[in-house]
Amino acid sequence: MGNIEFFQFNCLDDNFGVLVHSSSTGETASIDAPDASAVAAALDEKGWKLTHILVTHHHADHTQGVGPLKEKTGCQVIGPDNPSISNLDQTVSDGDSFQFAGETVNVIATPGHTLDMINFHFPAQKVVFTADTLFALGCGRVFEGTPHQMWDSLEKLTKLPPDTTIYCGHEYTLANAKFALTVDGTNAELVARAAEIEALRAQDKPTLPTTLDVELRTNPFLRPADPQIRKNLGMENASDADVFAEIRKRKDNA
Repeated sequence: MGNIEFFQFNCLDDNFGVLVHSSSTGETASIDAPDASAVAAALDEKGWKLTHILVTHHHADHTQGVGPLKEKTGCQVIGPDNPSISNLDQTVSDGDSFQFAGETVNVIATPGHTLDMINFHFPAQKVVFTADTLFALGCGRVFEGTPHQMWDSLEKLTKLPPDTTIYCGHEYTLANAKFALTVDGTNAELVARAAEIEALRAQDKPTLPTTLDVELRTNPFLRPADPQIRKNLGMENASDADVFAEIRKRKDNA
C-alpha cells in the first residue's frame, strides 16, 4: 500500500488532474486527461511514465487530452462504455474491478451529472476519484440524469469508509462553501471550514483532496436528512431525495 503515490495538479481553468504512481512497478495512471500538456508536464515533473488513463465520463474537459497522450505514450485507456469517448481499450461499469499495478480498483457508477459517470475507488489506499459527482461541499450539476438519480449516486458514495480520501474534478470549493452556508448556516463546523477555505483560496492553495468524514459533516448535498437543513428549507416531512433536489435547484439558481 505504501508503494502507491498520488500527485494532484491544476489544469485548464479550474480542473484538477491526478497521477497515480506505483513505485513497485513503475506504472502511472492519469485520472482523466483534461489537458494533455498539463498531464505531460506533471509526468515530467515527477519523472514518471504514463501507462494508463482512467476516464470518469465523456465531457471534453475530462477527455480532450486522451488522444494525444495515448498517441505519445501508447497507454491503456479504461473508462465507461460510451462511443463519444475515443481510444478506449477497456470498458468498465458499476461493480466491476480491475488491477492497476497489482492493486484492486473498484468501479462505482454514479449517474446524474452524466449517465456514463463512473468513480474509481482504490480500497487498499482508501482513496476515491469522484470527478464531477461529489465535490468538496458540493456535487455536480445534473445534466443528463435526474435529481433523484443523482441522490442515489451520492448515497452510494456515503457508504464508503468515512476515512476515505476524495479527489474531485474541480476547484469549486469556495463557491460551494458560500452556497452551503445559505442552507446550513448554523452548522458550526461548516462555518469554520468555510473560513479555512477562504484563507486557502486567498493564498491560491488547493482545497482538495477532502475526506468523506468531513463531507458527511459539512456538505449539505450529503445531508438532506439533517433536521436543521430540513427546517431551513421548510421540508421537514419530505423524502431525502426531494430535499436533495431542492438543495440542487437552489444551487443551480444561486
